[in-house]
Amino acid sequence: MSLKSFIEVNPESDFPIQNLPYSVFSTKSIPTPRIGTRIGDFVVDLAVLDEENLFDKQYGFFADSTLNRFMSGGRGVWREVREQLTGLLSNDNSPLKKETLKSRRLIPIEEVLMQLPVTIGDYTDFYASREHATNVGIMFRGKENALMSNWLHLPVGYHGRASSVVISGADIRRPRGQVAPMGPPPEFVPSRSLDFELEMGFFIGVGNELGKPISIENAHEHIFGMVLLNDWSARDIQAWEYQPLGPFLAKNFATSISPWVVTMDALEPFRVHGPKQDPAPLPYLALDAAHGYDIHLEVTLQSPTMDSPQTISRSNMKYMYWSIVQQLTHHTVTGCNMRTGDLCGTGTISGPTADSYGSMLELTWRGEKPIALPNGETRKFLQDGDTVTMKGYCQGEGFRVGFGEVTGKILPALLIN
Repeated sequence: MSLKSFIEVNPESDFPIQNLPYSVFSTKSIPTPRIGTRIGDFVVDLAVLDEENLFDKQYGFFADSTLNRFMSGGRGVWREVREQLTGLLSNDNSPLKKETLKSRRLIPIEEVLMQLPVTIGDYTDFYASREHATNVGIMFRGKENALMSNWLHLPVGYHGRASSVVISGADIRRPRGQVAPMGPPPEFVPSRSLDFELEMGFFIGVGNELGKPISIENAHEHIFGMVLLNDWSARDIQAWEYQPLGPFLAKNFATSISPWVVTMDALEPFRVHGPKQDPAPLPYLALDAAHGYDIHLEVTLQSPTMDSPQTISRSNMKYMYWSIVQQLTHHTVTGCNMRTGDLCGTGTISGPTADSYGSMLELTWRGEKPIALPNGETRKFLQDGDTVTMKGYCQGEGFRVGFGEVTGKILPALLIN
């Protein structure tokens, strides 16, 4: 018999009792940010539960304005809290059930304002989808040289900008920068090739000491949970700047994440084997277990003149070539120290078919095959006023474990004298 809560949850909701993700929220009546979990259409105020001694012990960190202290507690604490919450939300004798749902412990979702859930120290973005890397390589280097010689041997990544990570719903300002579509001299203009990238992000819960790498066997112990991530990209700025050191201004203006951090324990039933890795990775990256995740992903686009959004991509995290534990292990192999709250992006997750590509660059094949919208408009890249929304979920028997959504609307570039 599947686990059920006394709170009614629609089978198509992202937030059944099997999920119980964490985030930070506030309300109009209590503007102070604090930590909550979500079930169905309600947010459970964990600071109140802690204050009223509804847990086996007082934790103290649920009144914090970020998840960082909770995340630093380690997997034992994470599982301890999850088990207690599951009991409180499923037990017919629970003190949560004895009171009305108007209690300050359970808050309707429409009354909450979501906050950035984590204080992010560092942000690293990977390039871990073989389909995406191959597509981009074909466009710029031709089919015979699509993958660089290192790509099948290590998870390629770059250091991003943590300060410009924003929560879902934040508007995205079109960046200005140097572009040189025909080669030098460049011009300084608003980006004409603004793009999204469909990614997942994962947060580090417990870090490692400087000089002591995280092993592939223990990497999963360090990952607290995952979010949807949109790595907004200015392709024309990127094309001019990226040689020889990679992305810089084309990526640093905004990265959007979904507000609810879904724990790895909630995702555990949906682990799958990823693609076969050939050649076999070096021993420090070698994996025997299934460390991919069957997460259905979707991207919609809505222009200012459309009544509803149109789905333009459907993909799945299971297609990703380099797993998140391989990414984390490789990140630390030199002795790099990860810290609580560090964010890693998977890189664009593209599937094997044209309708499963995870960026406009691929979906329109560099603008050569524009996307037709139902109102007669077409898109090569994103235009001002466009809204991009990403959703993701794992499907169980009679329930789904989902991430909600990450959405952002494109605003015109600012005038610069």
